[in-house]
Amino acid sequence: MQDVTKYAVGLDVGTDTVKAVVGQIDENTLQPTILGVSTQKNSGMRKGVVVNLSGPAKAIDETLGEVERMSGYEVNEATLSINGAHILSTKTDGMIAVGTPDHEINPADLDRIDDVAATGKIPANREILELIPYSYRLDGQENIKDPLGMVGARLEIQANVVSALKPHCVNVEKAADMASVKANKLIVAVVAAARAVLNEKQLENGVCVIDMGAATTSLAVFEEGDLQFASVIPIGSNNITNDLAMGLKTNPEVAEEVKKHHVSAMGGEKKTTIEVKQGKEEFRFKQSEIDEIVSARLDEIFDYVQHDLKKSGYDGKLPEGIVLVGGGANLKDIVDYVKNHLQVAAKIGDPGQFVNVADEVKKPEFAVAVGLMLNDIDFSAKTHQSSKKSVQVGTGWIKKLFGKFKV
Repeated sequence: MQDVTKYAVGLDVGTDTVKAVVGQIDENTLQPTILGVSTQKNSGMRKGVVVNLSGPAKAIDETLGEVERMSGYEVNEATLSINGAHILSTKTDGMIAVGTPDHEINPADLDRIDDVAATGKIPANREILELIPYSYRLDGQENIKDPLGMVGARLEIQANVVSALKPHCVNVEKAADMASVKANKLIVAVVAAARAVLNEKQLENGVCVIDMGAATTSLAVFEEGDLQFASVIPIGSNNITNDLAMGLKTNPEVAEEVKKHHVSAMGGEKKTTIEVKQGKEEFRFKQSEIDEIVSARLDEIFDYVQHDLKKSGYDGKLPEGIVLVGGGANLKDIVDYVKNHLQVAAKIGDPGQFVNVADEVKKPEFAVAVGLMLNDIDFSAKTHQSSKKSVQVGTGWIKKLFGKFKV
């Protein structure tokens, strides 16, 4: 009997760490099962972009080496994340004449109007990562979600184009290539995370995913099943660590311990001092100083978040609130802080809800890698049309929704 087992790989190339998730697609259950998970420290990146190829190439190689040993699967290709403040989300439109009034809209027409919507509206030095059609208009009929097979002579589109600077895209792909891995697709990290943590109801009603990474804080707003807005703020949880190191006059290692074990986003316990041990040394810090330092940085980060939400038009207009992912989402009481600061509902995202996973990948910092793995399933399905069942991987809403805007 022919082996029809399929594999999918998500590779999250972050500033501080590289994470990999390998999933096996079971022919009978049509669900991905995680076979391997790995995290390795990264270098050679700044604020989400590559500044030295050898650093991420080495981290990718080490990460995949470990995940290959766990899964027994040799990784030659994967879907990769891309990040950085250069990411842009641009609303656009376009119109084409398709023929006579009885012309039937075909895939070639849709490809052509996509080109028209992007051409001249996105700078030449940018790579188009996704073009998300919001709606079409055909001979005056509005709010069409999918015009394929309909008849008409004039086709119009309203869309969102997500783009990134080409050099940054090329550098991520080169780093992967140096580790002997082909990049099937590049996906904005926070958009990939959304794939792993959101359900259909959230995506339809209106929700924002915030990825609190080490060097960046990213957000993606969804409504009516579509990505409405995405942006990346070049400040992350490492800034909190650095602030603590400077403010407390200690080294970053001690500051990281303080952040992990003695920091609350809502303020620490009302005691005079806290104690931290590092080897034979013991450090004492005032809780009030820690709270002041952390509060100032969190306020700055989420003031930027609120600014971008206002820019998108969704500030105060998110019925499903905020879903937090990334390592920064582990900060104690961060949910209560976000609720108070942004005045919306908030919760921590669970990247394990759509796949069979070990406990490790249920942590919010694995949301991007899991989402990339799920997207890699779609890529495999599109490039292996003979494997009919692979198109059905995942729950019904995943097929319907994410297939629709090509994430």
